[in-house]
Amino acid sequence: MSETAASLRHKIASAGELEAVVRTMKAMAAASIGQYENAVRSLDEYYRTVQLGLVACFRQGEPWGAVMPATQKESGSIGAVVFGSDQGLVGQFNEVMAEFVVNALGKLPGKKMVWTVGERIQSRLADTDLLPGASFILPNSIGAITPLVGQILIEMETRREKGEISQVYLFHNRPQSGAIYTPVSQRLLPLDAVWRRDLATLRWPTGNLPEVMGGGQQTLLALVREYLFVSLFRACAESLASENASRLAAMQRAEKNIDELLEDLNRTFHRLRQSGIDEELFDVVSGFEALTGTK
Repeated sequence: MSETAASLRHKIASAGELEAVVRTMKAMAAASIGQYENAVRSLDEYYRTVQLGLVACFRQGEPWGAVMPATQKESGSIGAVVFGSDQGLVGQFNEVMAEFVVNALGKLPGKKMVWTVGERIQSRLADTDLLPGASFILPNSIGAITPLVGQILIEMETRREKGEISQVYLFHNRPQSGAIYTPVSQRLLPLDAVWRRDLATLRWPTGNLPEVMGGGQQTLLALVREYLFVSLFRACAESLASENASRLAAMQRAEKNIDELLEDLNRTFHRLRQSGIDEELFDVVSGFEALTGTK
């Protein structure tokens, strides 16, 4: 079906409107990346500070069993907190994470219960064999992350007290230099001997021996709470930074495709218009020659 000038004008106008929307979303994604990346950098320092505080408590010989209850038997299901996105236009952000979660949990024995943060990742994991757990709304700002983390911690503690879960893993996308993001996982619970052994590998940054002031058990318990809180907070912030980076890359690709489409449409429109002008000129010349020949 041949194109007409009117149809081409309509397509060019529609492409121009779509390009304006893409540029707006691109600007919003670029503006959002900054706040989440700054939060991630700050959390990295705070996370290491909390880890060093735990190392100091353990080196001082604080009684771990007096602070934390005995580890439950590995009979409950494995809980997995998975961060995705609520909105689309993020490329393969949720697809990559869903595949990573299925492959990682498939290597672990026992039943698996998944708590999703984001509607898109929830729909992706709904088609798998993983047991659906609670679903949470993804925050749209830094300030909204804290209430979300509180809800997840309450859900985790409730499930553990009922004996429904024995382990908890975190899954999220992390910003990566040289790439947009990469999916990562972290074993959050239980805080057992394996976790303590990993902490023991951290080197104290100075030559001075650390000392815990005041009540050692209260300090250790407070640091454990901060460790769980900042682990979830950092995972959410990294996921949001990765999501906006993926959206920015998707919008850049879309903008490039729209520019190429507009260029092609404009070229076709000008060619069609020039063809119409040529036909009109040919008709004028033909008419003039016909009149001249008659006379």
